[in-house]
Amino acid sequence: MSEPPGAAVSVTEAPPLPDVPSKHLTAQRVVPLRRPGRWIATAVVLVLAAQFVHGLATNPFYQWDRFGYWFLRPTVLDGLLITLEVTAYSAVLGLLGGILLALARLSKSPVLRAVSWTYVWALRSIPLIVVLLFLYNFSALYRTLSVGVPFGPAFFSFDESRLATDMVIAVIGLSLNEAAYAAEVVRGGILSVDQGQHEAASALGLPKSYQFRRIVFPQALRSITPNYVNQLIGLVKSTSLVFYVSLLDLFGTVQSMGATYPGDIVPLLLVATVWYLILTSAVSVVQFYVERHYARGATRSLPPTPLQKLRAGLTDLRARIRREAAV
Repeated sequence: MSEPPGAAVSVTEAPPLPDVPSKHLTAQRVVPLRRPGRWIATAVVLVLAAQFVHGLATNPFYQWDRFGYWFLRPTVLDGLLITLEVTAYSAVLGLLGGILLALARLSKSPVLRAVSWTYVWALRSIPLIVVLLFLYNFSALYRTLSVGVPFGPAFFSFDESRLATDMVIAVIGLSLNEAAYAAEVVRGGILSVDQGQHEAASALGLPKSYQFRRIVFPQALRSITPNYVNQLIGLVKSTSLVFYVSLLDLFGTVQSMGATYPGDIVPLLLVATVWYLILTSAVSVVQFYVERHYARGATRSLPPTPLQKLRAGLTDLRARIRREAAV
C-alpha cells in the first residue's frame, strides 16, 4: 500500500552491533619465506667463481709477470691511442651519417627514401672486413678522383693514393659501416616520439628544423642513447679489424709483438683483453650518465648514481647495526 503524498516515511534503524572485545595485539617477528633453491644456486655460483679466480691467479700459463711488463709499454699505449682516435672519429662521423640517413628515410621524397634504404641494406649486408679491404685497394680501381659535371668537364681532381692513408681508410670504412646501423637506431628513436608532439609543434607554426632540434630529437635521445651506446661498444671492438689495412691499433700491436715474442702471446692477448674491458666499461659509465640526464622530466625520480647507492647502503647498514645493538 502506497503512502499518501507528503506523508512522512518512518525508517527503522538497525540495532547496534554488540561490542566485540578487542584482543591484545602483541608484536610478532615476521619470518621470511625460506628459499633453499636460491641459497643452493648462490653457493654453486660462488664456488665456480672462486675456482675461476683461483685458476687465473695460480696457473703459470698466464704469465702474469709478463702481463705486468707489457701492460703499460709505450708500444701498447701507442696502439691504444690509435684505437681511441679511430673510435672517436668513426663514432662522430657514423652518428652524423646515421642522422642524415634516418632523415632521408623519413623524408617524403621517394628518391631520398630509396637511396637511404639501399645504403642501409647494402652496408648491413657486407661484412666490415670486406669494406675495409675494398677501400684499402680502392686506389687500384680509381687512381684519381674528380668532382664535376657527369660525362662532362671536371672542376678539380686529386690523387686518391696520397689522401688515403691507413688512418683515413680505417675511419672511412668504420664510419660507413657505423652510419648504416646508426640510421636505424636514430630512425627508431624518432618514431618513438609521440605523434602529438609533432602535431603540437606544427600547430605552433615552428620551422621543421627547429622542431627537430629542440622538440623531437631531444626526446628521441632517450631511446637512441642506450641503443647507440651498444653500437659504440661494438665499434670499439671492431677497431681490431683495422689491423688488416696495415694500421697498428691495440690489437695490431699485440699481434705484431706476439709474432716477435712467441713466448708472450698469452700475456699479450690478456693485455688487449683488459684494455678492451676498460674501454667498454668507460663507455658504459658515460651511457649511464647520459641516460640519466635525458631521463629528466620522463621519470618521477632519477636513478641513483653508484655513489648515491653506496651512501644509501652505508646508511642502511648503520641503522641495522643500531637496531641490533639496541635489542
